[in-house]
Amino acid sequence: MAKKPQKTSVRYASKKNAKKTGFHWFRNLLLLIFAGLSFVLLSYLSYLDYNISSQFEGKRWAIPARVYANPIELYAGHAITQPKFEELLQLLHYRKDPHLSAEGTYFKDTQQISVRTRDFKFWDEQQSSKLMQVNFTEAGIASMTDLKQEKSIDIMRMDPVQIGSFYPTIKEDRVLIKLEDTPKALIDGLLASEDRDFYQHFGISMRGIGRAMWANLRAGGMVQGGSTITQQLAKNFYLSSERSLSRKAKEALMSLILEFRYSKDEILEAYLNEIYLGQNGAHAVHGFGLASEFYFGNPLKDLPLEQIASLVALVRGPSEYDPRRYPERALQRRNLVLDEMVLEGHLTEKQAIIAKAKPLNVIPRSQRPTNRYPGFLELVKRRLKEEYREQDFTSDGLIIFTTLDTQIQDTVEDSVAAKLNQLEKSPKASKLETAVVVTRRDSGEIVALISGRENSAAGFNRALDAVRPIGSLIKPVVYLTALEYPDKYTITTPINDTSITVRGQNGTDWIPKNYDHREHGRVPLHTALAKSYNLATVRVGMDVGIARTAKTLKDMGVNKEVDLFPSLLLGASSLTPLEVTQMYQTLAGDGFLTPLKAIRAVIAANGEHLQSYPFNVKQTVDPAATYIVNTILQEVMHEGTGKSAYSAFPEDYGLIGKTGTTNDAKDSWFAGYTGDYLSVVWVGRDDNKPIGLTGATGALPVWITLMQKISTQPVILTPPDNIKMAWIDRSTGLLAKKGCGNAKEYPYISGSQPTTYSACGNPVVQPDRSWFGDFFPE
Repeated sequence: MAKKPQKTSVRYASKKNAKKTGFHWFRNLLLLIFAGLSFVLLSYLSYLDYNISSQFEGKRWAIPARVYANPIELYAGHAITQPKFEELLQLLHYRKDPHLSAEGTYFKDTQQISVRTRDFKFWDEQQSSKLMQVNFTEAGIASMTDLKQEKSIDIMRMDPVQIGSFYPTIKEDRVLIKLEDTPKALIDGLLASEDRDFYQHFGISMRGIGRAMWANLRAGGMVQGGSTITQQLAKNFYLSSERSLSRKAKEALMSLILEFRYSKDEILEAYLNEIYLGQNGAHAVHGFGLASEFYFGNPLKDLPLEQIASLVALVRGPSEYDPRRYPERALQRRNLVLDEMVLEGHLTEKQAIIAKAKPLNVIPRSQRPTNRYPGFLELVKRRLKEEYREQDFTSDGLIIFTTLDTQIQDTVEDSVAAKLNQLEKSPKASKLETAVVVTRRDSGEIVALISGRENSAAGFNRALDAVRPIGSLIKPVVYLTALEYPDKYTITTPINDTSITVRGQNGTDWIPKNYDHREHGRVPLHTALAKSYNLATVRVGMDVGIARTAKTLKDMGVNKEVDLFPSLLLGASSLTPLEVTQMYQTLAGDGFLTPLKAIRAVIAANGEHLQSYPFNVKQTVDPAATYIVNTILQEVMHEGTGKSAYSAFPEDYGLIGKTGTTNDAKDSWFAGYTGDYLSVVWVGRDDNKPIGLTGATGALPVWITLMQKISTQPVILTPPDNIKMAWIDRSTGLLAKKGCGNAKEYPYISGSQPTTYSACGNPVVQPDRSWFGDFFPE
């Protein structure tokens, strides 16, 4: 009986110990869970911190390269009319303003246009804004006046037209701005409407959330948001647009980290450049710098108060307050921003009333110029790849100045389209395609390039990649090679244009024919080229050597290896239109190789000059022989296959050119130049079927149409010192007196001219009629 209480006490203690042990176990479990969650949270915060700092402190944005056309230089006598100049200003997004109150404005009067130009940093100088008046006649600019200094202006360079951008994989664009360069009105408007406590809170504003809830309740709808600028930056910079509690929590954590790590000014500057403000086709518009240009066509620093307020209004919803799609809604939101700026003391009531009275003045929607001239931009891209990695020129914000002349490019595009439509009325001429390259004759700068009939970035670039037989365009190369041996070949050397059989190494014979299937007997060299006789050309080419002709082709800038077959002499080798242009550029350069140029300079985003493309020439072909070939090519245009050009040009314009036609009329070519421009035109079909057009009936009419619209200078050939002019009796090939009935003056390399006279000269010499044979019968 005495032990019973003892058992009860032991049992009670045992239960008590069990409860105590269970409590400790539960407490330990909670501590373990807490420690685990703390570790996970700290790890997650460390992960977020690492991602935020690595992106924020590194290369924050992939900035596309901006590609500019060649700037137009204005001067008295420039043949740009008043309507064309106004078109240029509109292309540059200058806006009409009779007060010229900001940069990028103009005002048109009867025969004059007053302009306030923009500051612009070119590759060679910083050009300040200028207030000027341009006076016009029907022919072009009469005079230019500096309205501030009241003196005449000799020359003025306009800011260039942006023709495209090279984008990274992510289709975003922005124009970076610095906080210190940002208009005060923009900062005031943002703080007043988006985050009044920005400089007081630590990333999350409870007061701002409460104020937004109260304002929304009173308005019966969503008029304010509770997110701080820091939260909006975190959402735009690091997160998706997903709406969920987890994303909102992540946004809050990131905001705290941003505030802990970076100053308020650093956060605000990043926000100004990152915030999403609209969509331009496939490209997102980020940041106020780009939004200013996208909506108003002007740099942010030039915007008036009402337009700055319109940009601030977009923060709340770029789609909902799009001023182009919903102008009334955008106007209401803009005016609300102005009211909030008054409440916060940033504006007076009078300033707000004046700003509210102004219209939106949004420019018409225009696609960001990513592929305005896709054929030319592809050439620029390929040239850049020779110097840079693609990721560098698509993400480092490079500024690329090119040689393209937008006015010439547009003229060429319109001319070619109209002419091809006419050519397709011919029976076989359907589904025609084309490629055109236009350069400045004196510098080799490419001012226009057409890669196909359709102006499409996705299309095949025929100017760069269409490798087609060039036909008779090769013949000047053959004769140039021959004329470099003046002891054997001169401009009047007789050539047999008679049947020839060339034995091939594999035992097969090549028997060329003339285009008209006739033989023309013995003809002077200039006639053989001017009339494009195949048989005479083959005889000359076989005599000087196929390899020597190929070397001349290479000396003229064509680096492609060509097959050394006899058919090379008649253009069986295939080249692209760009390669043909390089070849003829050397002829246009009087024997000096001038590499074709598409880029003037490359500038880094910070203004550092990275790359220049200076004018570079090298004598590679005998200038005297080149002069003689050019003289013969003038004969082509007066008496040969190019003579139809003089229906559109004055007789003394001195046109130089050559037609080219391939077998079965599959390819129609023309290459020619005036005093200011060289143009190469190819017309054909992508499926290589015959088009029923020769060089004279296909490519030449296209060339005539475009060149008569862009050329203003005739050709004036200047003979080298070792060229001697001599009057020749064309019936005998001997010297003659000026004024003899059949005499004509021809150029010769010094010492190669005839030394005996015909019956038309002194002393009298009986002509040897066998010299020309059947070509000049008795």
